[in-house]
Amino acid sequence: MSEISAGDAVAAAASAAGWRRAGIAGAAIGVIAAGAAAGVAVERLTVGRGMRKRARLALDATGPYGSLRGLPGRATADDGTELYYEIDEVDPGSGKGTGGTPPGPRRRRLFGHKAPAPVTVVFSHGYCLSQDSWHFQRAALRGLVRTVHWDQRSHGRSERGRAQAQGAPLRFDQLGRDLKAVIDAAAPEGPLVLVGHSMGGMTIMEFADQYPALMRDRVAAVAFVGTSSGKLGEVSFGLPVAGVNAVRRVLPGVLKALGTQTELVERGRRATADLFAGLIKRYSFGSRDVDPAVARFAERLIESTPIDVVAEFYPAFTEHDKSKALPLFRDLPVLILAGDKDLVTPSSHSEAIADRLPDAELVIVPDAGHLVMLEHPETVTDRLADLLVRAGAVPESSEARG
Repeated sequence: MSEISAGDAVAAAASAAGWRRAGIAGAAIGVIAAGAAAGVAVERLTVGRGMRKRARLALDATGPYGSLRGLPGRATADDGTELYYEIDEVDPGSGKGTGGTPPGPRRRRLFGHKAPAPVTVVFSHGYCLSQDSWHFQRAALRGLVRTVHWDQRSHGRSERGRAQAQGAPLRFDQLGRDLKAVIDAAAPEGPLVLVGHSMGGMTIMEFADQYPALMRDRVAAVAFVGTSSGKLGEVSFGLPVAGVNAVRRVLPGVLKALGTQTELVERGRRATADLFAGLIKRYSFGSRDVDPAVARFAERLIESTPIDVVAEFYPAFTEHDKSKALPLFRDLPVLILAGDKDLVTPSSHSEAIADRLPDAELVIVPDAGHLVMLEHPETVTDRLADLLVRAGAVPESSEARG
């Protein structure tokens, strides 16, 4: 593993003023990807930049997060975009996950007849993340239930949205149709449990609104993690009202401009990596003792999202309003979970969803931020496992492994 010297860091910091400005803007916009905008821990100002860079490289080399892989596949969205997904099957003989091996003949047929299709849990990730953000839950559920993890368009291993590449604005109803394409390809039969974090939860709401018959016939349960049914334009991100209003006035124009200067902004964002990391930590987690490798994993996920993708997705959040679709979930087992210190989709948004779904289980996790499934994985996995038992997806005696 090569090391980056302190001299390299100093040289980067001494770049042209225009580049620095682009870098700071890129860092700020990149953090809006996690819902962000301000605050850097004081200790980051007192530790050598070269040392911090070497630490990040070491964490990247040793951290196992995001390393789980399954049987790969691709679904084609209605605009031609190729959506990447992976399937983790269940080995009925050993009780262990096959990591992608299709089920054998004994599972497919019973006395010459096709056996009922298994329950499939479909995980949808959030803005500027990827399917790997479910690392802990994926590891715990392997072998217990069939799962599908997919990358939303322009994220992870999925193709850049073709319609967006041609200039069409991104609308969340497109994400609902994308989820339908993934289900058609990866789980065309059998009951479904839909799990969504942040934008992934909004994707599920859009899916339900567009395909109510499929919801009624096949969806057995739903989990909403750190998400919202609307009014995201009112979120303050922990900033004073005046500051939030100022950001909202200039943000559309800034995003549009930065989206056309991808290379410049990405170079600047790398040059301001320390600022970027501090902001991500502030807006991703609620506790101070987060495992540094987990924090670095979150940073890696977010920083891998190109600035033009950040720019094209952001406006859709203020347009998102699916509160009228929530009654479609009323007769299902529903888990609604959020961190009590989430600055991106505050827990009040989860409480608003619960108000419309009085029979749902509402869990507010103490000392947790927006990436609650990474920060408190045991709590999220435990509640999710309970939901799967209630939905009949796994037997009550099964144990999700951390």
